[in-house]
Amino acid sequence: MNSFAILGVPILTFLTFFPTVGALLILLLPSSKPRTVRIAALVVSLLTFAASIPLFTAFDSTARGMQFVERAPWVASLGISYHLGVDGISMLLILLTTLLTAVSILFSFSITSRVKAYMVTFLLLETGMIGVFAALDLFLFYIFWEVMLIPMYLLIGVWGGPRRIYAAVKFILYTVAGSLLMLVGILYLYYAHHLTTGAYTFDLLQLYDTPLAPAPQLWLFGAFALAFAIKVPMFPFHTWLPDAHVEAPTAGSVILAGVLLKMGVYGFLRFAIPLFPEASMTYTPWIVGLALVGIVYGALVAMVQRDVKKLVAYSSVSHLGFVMLGLFVWNTQGMAGGILQSINHGLSTGALFLAVGILYERRHTREISEFGGLAAVLPWFAALFMIICLSSIGLPGLNGFIGEFLILLGAFRAAPVVSAVAATGVILAAIYLLWMYQRVMFGPVTNEKNRGLPDLSGREFWTLAPVILFIVWIGVYPNTFLRKLDVSVTELLARAQARTISMRAPASTVVPAAAEDAK
Repeated sequence: MNSFAILGVPILTFLTFFPTVGALLILLLPSSKPRTVRIAALVVSLLTFAASIPLFTAFDSTARGMQFVERAPWVASLGISYHLGVDGISMLLILLTTLLTAVSILFSFSITSRVKAYMVTFLLLETGMIGVFAALDLFLFYIFWEVMLIPMYLLIGVWGGPRRIYAAVKFILYTVAGSLLMLVGILYLYYAHHLTTGAYTFDLLQLYDTPLAPAPQLWLFGAFALAFAIKVPMFPFHTWLPDAHVEAPTAGSVILAGVLLKMGVYGFLRFAIPLFPEASMTYTPWIVGLALVGIVYGALVAMVQRDVKKLVAYSSVSHLGFVMLGLFVWNTQGMAGGILQSINHGLSTGALFLAVGILYERRHTREISEFGGLAAVLPWFAALFMIICLSSIGLPGLNGFIGEFLILLGAFRAAPVVSAVAATGVILAAIYLLWMYQRVMFGPVTNEKNRGLPDLSGREFWTLAPVILFIVWIGVYPNTFLRKLDVSVTELLARAQARTISMRAPASTVVPAAAEDAK
């Protein structure tokens, strides 16, 4: 277990609460100076990102268990503690969160309405997101999980599009419905642990060892899995996502796609699978089936969209289907690929939303038919947009390829037919993204409103540049990131295999690989 402090504050506490401290200081700034507010928020987000870099560089890729652990009693009589820590999975997600938050705040310099409230809301959202990934106490995790909803609701409901209230309310209703079921599951697990050990605790690492009968495991996994499936979102719980994306401001869509959806994936990895491994394997055929439906359905619906932002939103349903497939083929290739693809999706889809936002700020429309021939008008933008589209398709040399390759390889090992069905999603992604790019960028400029549009500004370039840097880095040298995941993936599979004694999944070729890879 390693440790690292910034200004005497343990690094995870610093990363979690520094954005909130920054938000409180920004509240003291006069609203009449929006430029000062914007710069202050950007500085806070950049410092938070800089502080997350030691988390990456000092992380020991060979060590087992949690690192940078912080623990202190909070409400000792109830077994509630302030317990933070990261493994390779959560460490990379925190790095992704701090990067995309800084990028989103820089992009948000174009926001002119309630600037101070907007920036404060964004920084409070960052605290909630980092807290979700760092918490190792279920009570603490649930607080961060719920607190994070409020800023996201405000971003959509206050700074969103014409149907923002509908989209924000739909987002809250879906998420809270799942969260309440998860809360019931948390409380049941809390009391079940007391009945078997005599101790009350919300500590996740202790709850991992709570013995549960097969039937309660199935119900508890269902409660947790539903909350996380809504957040991913998996088919058929995805219907809130297109509305939220279309109505959210650009930066809100970046964070929604890049980070919030990953909380659902993370929930399966940190809670649902290790807490209820037998039930996880029992549910595997259903989850794999829904993942495959999501891959194909999301891609087919994306193909018929005429709004660029809605196209990208439905592409997320397809890409997150890939991620969930990787998690539940129960071998190291699939799970590592699923986790890496979760990071890749945050980068590529986040960049796609940034690109759509750049177009929208110039034309105030997202209809594909309104564009055409923009490559001649916006050459720098066209070049970067092409890289982003190709990364989302999965072109070798860019980040999307290695994640999809590992997922398909893992799926092929488990069940070749599953891999074959999933591969159609890659083909369909190439069709709808290249079709969209061709319609927007190539051909003659037929709409006079597109003539004379300004190319990328310096701010817009530096918004896209760091994301594209990571896109290329992961594509060219993915081992930098895969190394960080190796031990975490191996431990997760080993824990699942060790606790799977009395229950086995029904006849399915998608499960047995766990035994081989967990050894």
